[in-house]
Amino acid sequence: MSSQRSEAIDMLFSKVDRDENLTLENAVELLNIENGSSDFYRLLAKAQELTYREYKNRGYVFVQIGLNSRPCPGNCRFCSMGLDNFVVEEETEKTETEVVEEAKRAAAQGIDALFLMTTADYDIEKFLEISRSVKAVLPEDVMLVANIGDFGEETARRLKEAGVTGVYHIVRLNEGIDTDLDPADRIRTLDAVRSAGLELIYCVEPIGPEHTYEQIAGEMLRAREYDVNIMACMKRVCVKGTPLYERGEITDLELTKIAAVTRLVTRPKTSMNVHEPKQITLLAGVNQLYAEIGINPRDCAVETGMNRGCSIADVKEMLRQVGYRTR
Repeated sequence: MSSQRSEAIDMLFSKVDRDENLTLENAVELLNIENGSSDFYRLLAKAQELTYREYKNRGYVFVQIGLNSRPCPGNCRFCSMGLDNFVVEEETEKTETEVVEEAKRAAAQGIDALFLMTTADYDIEKFLEISRSVKAVLPEDVMLVANIGDFGEETARRLKEAGVTGVYHIVRLNEGIDTDLDPADRIRTLDAVRSAGLELIYCVEPIGPEHTYEQIAGEMLRAREYDVNIMACMKRVCVKGTPLYERGEITDLELTKIAAVTRLVTRPKTSMNVHEPKQITLLAGVNQLYAEIGINPRDCAVETGMNRGCSIADVKEMLRQVGYRTR
């Protein structure tokens, strides 16, 4: 049986080598590979081979600044800022001056993209104003990315006019069940991003032990349908005090396997990321990592860079250790 399984996996690898798209069933078959088995390491090697061949030795450093912490109407059951489960140490909001200064410091360290993240109800006019100011201090070739709530085509166009070049937006696993957000609204935003000609950054997240491989593979295929160039996968972090805390987390080994399969299925043209940064995943086709400033949904500290988040220097060194070249 093991020999037959390996032969079946060889056939899937051959499809990848021929640049043929893997199906949902193919993705599920790869996800069912036993962690730690010989096929597991063959999977990692195939994803890494693809990354070395297509991305050469280029590593990417993205930075995200969390602009505010307050109870968010998205009410995600895993988030430290959920409306019904706000567990962050305090409510905060960075001033425009603070954000611009942090953007300058980040850019000076050699980054590839700067993300501005807010709660779902953050005022769009304020966000556009801050975006314009941040864009003015970034090098021309550094992406400015919005990570905000749902919006329509008009807002998408205004984001682009303000200098935003990309948008991080996804349909989360169990969207509408573990969140108070409508999956249809999420998809409409994805369509607005594409319609405006903005770069869509996608991620399979937040992956927990209860999510099926069919669910996980489905989001990989959604990303491919939107022709995503910058792809990621992220495990759910257990934040004490949130409703999903007791469900636990997947292991780093499991996350590494999912990253490898995501790399093979979605075939992003620019980079493959995993979050939070894990050294082992850099052997599974991952060539891009995030540093963080301010709040994030997986932390109770308002400055995650001083707690669970990584610095720019941290992620650059992680990438360097496996041979990637950064700015």
